Amino acid sequence: MRNNSSFAVLVFIVIMAIGIALSYAINRGAVYPITIPFSVGTFIVAVLVSSSIKVADQWNRAVILRLGKFQSLRGPGLFFIIPVIDVVTYWIDIRVITTTFKAEKTLTKDTVPVDVDAVLFWKVVDPKKAALDVAEYQSAISWASQTALRDVIGKTMLSDMLEGREKISSLLQRIIDERTEPWGINVISVEVKDVLIPSALEDAMSMQAQAERERQARVILGDSERQVAEKFGEAAKTYADNPTAFHLRAMNMLYEGLKTNATIVIVPSSAVESMQLGGLAGLTAMTMGLNKKDEGKQANDNLEPE
Repeated sequence: MRNNSSFAVLVFIVIMAIGIALSYAINRGAVYPITIPFSVGTFIVAVLVSSSIKVADQWNRAVILRLGKFQSLRGPGLFFIIPVIDVVTYWIDIRVITTTFKAEKTLTKDTVPVDVDAVLFWKVVDPKKAALDVAEYQSAISWASQTALRDVIGKTMLSDMLEGREKISSLLQRIIDERTEPWGINVISVEVKDVLIPSALEDAMSMQAQAERERQARVILGDSERQVAEKFGEAAKTYADNPTAFHLRAMNMLYEGLKTNATIVIVPSSAVESMQLGGLAGLTAMTMGLNKKDEGKQANDNLEPE
């Protein structure tokens, strides 16, 4: 991170302007050899003063080394350093930073290759450790996150990974936080964005889900048929104890069939005798009566004006 150097540039310009003005005021532009050393001295003073002025933004911390040793942390705001002796080696951003990382073609515990994308939310809580204990802490965090993700994938079944993303995210957060804590970095959260599986496996899983739904449907249908059979058994017992009710039910079913289809229904002679319909002539007469009734109804419908 770079600091805001506009204020230092402004100070440099002001010092140079004052030096040039004083040079012309003292020498009045007449003595040429005296003007040059004065201008050079003004330039050196302006460079030293402007290089000693530093301004850190509200979210930045400056790590200062004095002759190669850690001196202090400065910022935010205006601060001064000793030119040449003090060096600002790092500008540390202490805001929450997001880092995306992924694991491609990584085998799960049940040897299924998957691609996983995740996002890491972290921040620097100790700028001194982040600057002195690890080189390029941002790239180190990225590599630590990626290796942790691969380790978690290798120890997790595919079904658990697809169903328990929150569990995997919490596990990743704990592992990455343990690795980055010595660097002065705190992991806020880890979010698994997507888990991609091979298209062939995706089709197979879809077929498996469809077969499972079909199996459940067949189980439900078989259970329904069993319940219907039980009800029919209970009805049969009721009719066995009450012949009159059975005859009435049989006559009602025969009547409904003739009424709906308007056709002749052939039934065994034993059924006619058990239902006491008066023989085959009575059955034929009832059928013809129903047919005439339907024909009369149809003729009345045709005579009605549109």
